[in-house]
Amino acid sequence: MFDLEQYISEEMLHTIFSVAVIIVVCLPILFIVRGWAKRFFTKKYTPHYGMLASKLVFYSGLIVVVVTVMGQLGISLAPLLGAAGIVGVALGFASQTSVSNIISGLFLIAEQPFKVDDIITINTTTGIVMSIDVLSVKLRTFDNKFVRIPNEMIIKTEVTNLTRFPIRRFDAKVSVAYKENIGRVRELLLEVARNNEYSLSEPEPQIIFDAFGSSSINLDFRIWAPADDWLLVKNTIQEEVKAKFDEEGIEIPFPHVSFYTGSDSTALPVEVLTKTKDQNPGDD
Repeated sequence: MFDLEQYISEEMLHTIFSVAVIIVVCLPILFIVRGWAKRFFTKKYTPHYGMLASKLVFYSGLIVVVVTVMGQLGISLAPLLGAAGIVGVALGFASQTSVSNIISGLFLIAEQPFKVDDIITINTTTGIVMSIDVLSVKLRTFDNKFVRIPNEMIIKTEVTNLTRFPIRRFDAKVSVAYKENIGRVRELLLEVARNNEYSLSEPEPQIIFDAFGSSSINLDFRIWAPADDWLLVKNTIQEEVKAKFDEEGIEIPFPHVSFYTGSDSTALPVEVLTKTKDQNPGDD
């Protein structure tokens, strides 16, 4: 008959019970403290600090739990730390890219060019910052794609933070025909800006004479809006400009080419040919 007492002594049972108590009690407490730290720092500072604090609390507590369990099991840390040092040196040479990402991540955390929930553009990718981790930054693009960008790349690349400041400017390109009165066009554009529900009155909208185009006079219509309403301004203001110009009879020209020989030159000869009913196709 199998005798369990031959294999498990009273001391071993005590050790197993102690380890189980440590795990059952400490891990739930660790999760509770992590959640509290995240909520506290998110409310008091920003979601970015809340995320960092929760990770710091969790991993620090997890290390304490693991060391405590190893102490109960009678495992000495000295040989493990020595082996970890040797393995760490070997891994350091073998994974220089990862080390570079970690150091770059520390610079990003210290410099804070962006934080969680900011909208940023890196190269050709624009999205909402989901997390800033030790090795990478995670983005969610507006077409719902998940993008992971290594920290080392971000440090070396130009990063544009679209929501760093509370307001943002939208530049609308407006073209009108050469025959139009620019002063009248300017008044209509300012009226459109005043009536737009997302446009700010301060800073004031601006109309900049951009250039004499090949088919039109080009104006730069600049409107300010809260950063959260920037896309709404972009969608509405151009439709309202079109409707206002149609209402007031302002021509928005399409690209065309005019041949002009100059005042001292002879006019270009033009001959109009009329096709008669009896003329066959292809006859001159």
